[in-house]
Amino acid sequence: MIGIVNYGAGNIFSLTAALDRIGIAYGMVNEAADLDLYERIIIPGVGHAGAAMNKLVNTGLAPHIARLKKPVLGICVGMQLLTDFSEEGEANLLGIIPLKTLHFKGRIQDKVPHMGWNSVEIPQPSALFEGIANESYFYFVHSYFIEYNVQYTSAICRYGLGFSAAVQHDNFYGVQFHPEKSGKDGEQLLLNFSKIV
Repeated sequence: MIGIVNYGAGNIFSLTAALDRIGIAYGMVNEAADLDLYERIIIPGVGHAGAAMNKLVNTGLAPHIARLKKPVLGICVGMQLLTDFSEEGEANLLGIIPLKTLHFKGRIQDKVPHMGWNSVEIPQPSALFEGIANESYFYFVHSYFIEYNVQYTSAICRYGLGFSAAVQHDNFYGVQFHPEKSGKDGEQLLLNFSKIV
């Protein structure tokens, strides 16, 4: 069963609707003790990374998430929280993946935010993208991005520059796009996560 971190910074309804569609059982993680109840954890998130991090700290969840050994998936801001630092709020984050979250503004000529469907490149096999074709399309809504690094980037998106559409480090996974809003490929990704051990 999947535990969804319920810390007031996630679009939980669309995520739970997607999990319902594909028959994946889930429950809510409201406090640190709840993390032990589930085999896998999803950290959703929309909005401001600095504010989201403050909510994780205030709930007492932050240090416990960082120590998890079970599969963890961060979505959108939830993915950004896995990094060291975000320019959004000049905030120190969970520090699980040693990368920075940066603002598109001043770095690209394209419109900010990056919003809508875009393709992702999958440069090497990844359990998260099993059965998903290279250059499949996913739905993005974001003004901040995680820098590309070959060691941690498992999928790349190009929007003015190449950035990490997905990252992985040990048992921690993250996707910048919204799989719950990305049709069949997004549902496949959630199914894949539900099978990672």
